[in-house]
Amino acid sequence: MGLVSVDDVLYFQASEKYTEVVTAGERLVIRTPLKELMQQLDPERFAQAHRGVIVAYAAIDRVERDLSGRLRIRVHGQREILPVSRAYAGLFRQM
Repeated sequence: MGLVSVDDVLYFQASEKYTEVVTAGERLVIRTPLKELMQQLDPERFAQAHRGVIVAYAAIDRVERDLSGRLRIRVHGQREILPVSRAYAGLFRQM
């Protein structure tokens, strides 16, 4: 497992005691908590979408609402749909 450039990261997702780093081609696991990662990332390029998710703005394909009206994020080239919590919804409503 090698280092990943932050430019290649689509999103980070909390997974128990670890954090998954998701790129277009792979998923890696690191020990850095999301809270600590968020402090190190450029807020112009990354945003917290949920307690357990940080997403790269450039990776967002679209933001949509589910049947109950909650926002969710579709990421370019990924099947997984990322949740947006109410606390962070304001960052994504205009997308």
